[in-house]
Amino acid sequence: MKPFIHDDFLLRTDAARALYHQFAKDQPIYDYHCHIPPADVAANREFRNLADIWLAGDHYKWRAMRSNGVPETYCTGDASDWEKFEAWAATVPHTLGNPLYHWTHLELKRVFGIDTLLHPGTAKAIWDEANRVLATDDGRVHGILKRFRVAVIGTTDDPTDTLEHHQAIRASDLPTRVYPSFRPDKALRVDDPAAWNAWVNLLSSRSGLACDSLRGLEEALADRHGFFHDQGSRLSDHGLECALAEPCTQAEAEAIFAGARGGRAATPAETAKFGSYLMRTFGRLDAARGWTKQMHLGAMRNNSTRQFRALGPDTGFDSIGDRPQGQALSRYLDSLDLTGELPKTVLYNLNPADNYLFATMIGNFQDGSVPGKIQFGSGWWFLDQKEAMEWQIRALSNLGLLSRFVGMLTDSRSFLSYPRHEYFRRILCNLLGQDMEHGEIPDDLDRVGALVRDICFHNAVRYFGMEPGPV
Repeated sequence: MKPFIHDDFLLRTDAARALYHQFAKDQPIYDYHCHIPPADVAANREFRNLADIWLAGDHYKWRAMRSNGVPETYCTGDASDWEKFEAWAATVPHTLGNPLYHWTHLELKRVFGIDTLLHPGTAKAIWDEANRVLATDDGRVHGILKRFRVAVIGTTDDPTDTLEHHQAIRASDLPTRVYPSFRPDKALRVDDPAAWNAWVNLLSSRSGLACDSLRGLEEALADRHGFFHDQGSRLSDHGLECALAEPCTQAEAEAIFAGARGGRAATPAETAKFGSYLMRTFGRLDAARGWTKQMHLGAMRNNSTRQFRALGPDTGFDSIGDRPQGQALSRYLDSLDLTGELPKTVLYNLNPADNYLFATMIGNFQDGSVPGKIQFGSGWWFLDQKEAMEWQIRALSNLGLLSRFVGMLTDSRSFLSYPRHEYFRRILCNLLGQDMEHGEIPDDLDRVGALVRDICFHNAVRYFGMEPGPV
């Protein structure tokens, strides 16, 4: 019987199969945005077992397990690694129709060479075989990166980070190039003065600059931005419910800063104003150094107060938000464009209702200086599955230039997530292959194949300016 994950998985036409196998399959991976810990790369981490590498920190799996009636002790609690894996194995058969079923078996096949479907009856054999691989050099971080030919990784880093692990990676013989990305979200949180002041104090310590005024804060942020640039960074990132574009004078921002520095929580209106002021500052910094700004918009986070209090953020209690995105996003981009300080920008939406909004928004601010200067980013979080990837590809193709798209990323905390690039590539080739066979685009394998190659790897190389490693 044919294995579930076979050579032509998701490829429904001859053209799709030709595009994937001849043009997409062997492209290196340019993973320009993820959340893997640089410390693990620097240390070439060895994982103690399959649960350690596969379940720890994976809120996608935790959500599915909770929905399957699995108690929290087997998700984030103190159950043993084997007990957690056993609970996951019992959940997997119930994920049919969910992308987790695809990802699970792609990862088992590509990392461990396991074709067996995971369920309670196969759990022990899969556990033993995967753990055998993890105990070898191929199962350590560097072995995994080499196996998937990962040429570039863009991590997500706070401005106060020392980047010492990135320095250690650069000094190693790892072919993969690992670059930091500047994520200054904590600078905006003047509504939580205790946490914000602790962060500002650390920023001051890291930069060696006093942060006792708004100007001091901006100088310290600029200093860290320059430090990141010196360490190879060419990317910033922001995770926001929506773009921040409220009018805010310097005097207003100074007053809000002084209040928060003195321990007074900013009101929601003041927080939006202060955030808008700093977001324009960040845009100017990115433009001045030729960086690319990423904006992840639309998450509604920490919906369960009870679980947030018990477990903290990023534990699987977030969802798609439904806040209006268009007007504020337009005002923000326009405010930087007016002064010639709009950097290259990648926009990611989390609500699929915004697909056409974002796909048309990018066309408003293309200026002919860079192909695809403003990008409609790939499917993110709840949208990094087959149906939503198809929606994003179709929206961009219909309303922009798919040929200039910088392609897929993992947006993951797991070193087992690199098959998501394969997943995306198969979906892309399947769509284009169908169009070829239906006569909607030319039946020209070389022409369409060149587009596939560019989207899978070469567009990202040209766009981001972060040199790939020799993988």
